[in-house]
Amino acid sequence: MAQNDEIIGVIPTSSVDAGLRAYMLKIYNYMTGGIALTALVAMLVASNEGLMAAIFGTPLKWVALLAPFVLVFFMAAKIATMSKQTAQICFWAYSALMGVMFSAIVVAYMGMDGGGTLARAFFITAGTFAGISLLGYTTKRDLSSFGSFLIMGLWGLILASLVNIFMQSGALDFALSIIGVLVFTGLTAFDTQRLKRLYTTSGGSVGSHENVAIMGALMLYMDFINLFLYILRILSAVNRR
Repeated sequence: MAQNDEIIGVIPTSSVDAGLRAYMLKIYNYMTGGIALTALVAMLVASNEGLMAAIFGTPLKWVALLAPFVLVFFMAAKIATMSKQTAQICFWAYSALMGVMFSAIVVAYMGMDGGGTLARAFFITAGTFAGISLLGYTTKRDLSSFGSFLIMGLWGLILASLVNIFMQSGALDFALSIIGVLVFTGLTAFDTQRLKRLYTTSGGSVGSHENVAIMGALMLYMDFINLFLYILRILSAVNRR
């Protein structure tokens, strides 16, 4: 911490503040653009019955489902050596592929209640994400101690969800959805603070690296998407009761 304070102390506070705002704004702009692209692609694919049949009625569905996961692991492994243009292409391609995957969800919920549940889930997610990310950005409390706990909770959530595929327990699914909301709400605050700290501890040097902003945006994008999915599951369960 002493070394970090020395680094920051060399730079005028106003410069740090302006640079930090620009850095975080760049991350949020990428993240927002990615979510918008995902939503647009999902709606376009969902509205085309022929395209839906071509993708989800054939083995091509496995490409649509698995390609985003392959791409995100590729980005995580290669981001340090990618050019800015390649990183941008990968991020937008990932966002578009997620839209293809989400198109099946859009079709299901549009047929269920005209998309009302989808809209409610999105606005609840957007409000929750904005508030919690702001908290992570402004809080003076160090959230690092919660990081390991949240990661453990995430792995537990994944394992329990896999088990429930075979159990098919509605009660367990509802409980896991609530836990999922808590985990990704916590991760949103934790990741926001981590991105802010990355800037301050580097003395602002990461602000000029586009790939750092892209990976930060990808991190927050995944927090938002997972939070949305768990909120959507909770609303769906409530509607069925």
